[in-house]
Amino acid sequence: MHLFYCLSLLAASALAQYLIESSSFGQNEKISLNNHAIPGWRITGDGGQVPQLMSDKIILTPPYPGNQRAAVWADARVSQSQWVAQFEFRATGPERGGGNLQLWYAKDGPTSVGTSSIYTVGHFDGFVLVIDPYGGKGGGIRGFMNDGSLDYKNYHSVDSLAFGHCDYSYRNLGRPSKLQIRQEGNTFEVIIDDKLCISTDKIRMPPDYHFGITAASAETPDSFEAYKFMLFTSKSVSREEPRRAQQPNYEQPPVKTAPDTPASSIDQSKQFEDLHDRLQTLTHLAESLMSEVKILAEKSDGRHQEITRNVMSADRLNAMDHRIQGIEKTVRDYQGQFSSLQSILKDSHSSLAESLPRHMGDIITTSTPRMGLLLFVFVGVQLLLAGAYVIYKRRRANGPKKYL
Repeated sequence: MHLFYCLSLLAASALAQYLIESSSFGQNEKISLNNHAIPGWRITGDGGQVPQLMSDKIILTPPYPGNQRAAVWADARVSQSQWVAQFEFRATGPERGGGNLQLWYAKDGPTSVGTSSIYTVGHFDGFVLVIDPYGGKGGGIRGFMNDGSLDYKNYHSVDSLAFGHCDYSYRNLGRPSKLQIRQEGNTFEVIIDDKLCISTDKIRMPPDYHFGITAASAETPDSFEAYKFMLFTSKSVSREEPRRAQQPNYEQPPVKTAPDTPASSIDQSKQFEDLHDRLQTLTHLAESLMSEVKILAEKSDGRHQEITRNVMSADRLNAMDHRIQGIEKTVRDYQGQFSSLQSILKDSHSSLAESLPRHMGDIITTSTPRMGLLLFVFVGVQLLLAGAYVIYKRRRANGPKKYL
């Protein structure tokens, strides 16, 4: 049901707008057939670094190294005066990464702008939308215009020239951001992720300008990636409206009006051709939608399989729950024994603490020899030695004397 609703919306959109294929890329499943070039677009880079072209995106500035510049410019000029430009991009980088991304609509953009940013471009004629971390609020989108008279590179304060801005945290979102610029009637609007950013009725960009995308990275680089750029025009003008030459300013002679032609005589081939073109555009949009749905389904299946591998089965969870319950029951059964063992240990500790000091004192008291006995033994020994010495002296004195 949801798919049929989306197809109906696409059908309504196809009836209201034409896709300008010469100024678009990424509307099909692949950006490039050979991963080397985009039909109708010129890819350039500074310092010999050419942007890397993938199957579904263009990496304008790589994650490493920094200080890189790149640009993608459409070869064809936009001949329509009313158009809607849709641009999908993504910016990723480290916490303090930096850089800026510009979406240009400029006269002679490939030569006058090249790979320049808003701060390095000189004289240019046109409009540029700048996406950078200016303002310190996580990022923002600002619009600038120039008629070729100002040299932005040498201007003292380029940031003050912005005619409109809005805050937008574009870094590390994990998904492409969807930017839309709409010039229809007297309205010029900039919409980001289906939210209005800039709206004014004082801007009207002329035809015959080029669309282009430039990116520049800082020393700690942000990686800017472009996924698609699609340009639509309303059904009030032809799909590839030719440029009208300037008419000289002189009075035209009166023109004779031809009589009305009956409806039955109108050639129906052009109507069938227009209907065929609309059906073909609707078919391309439906194929693009189906490819995106297929990619989303594949990603969903992959995530489901990954989650299935990482999450335990119900049987394993039930077995683990039974084991935990058995451990809890065993702990409860032994809780009383643990309490009694704790009380026994506590009583033993108290009894030891009370009786051990007294017992040790008794042992020391009973084991120590008495002082009186020691004194008696010491005095007796001294008296015996003194008596023996006296006897020795008397015997020596009474003994016969020897003369030499």
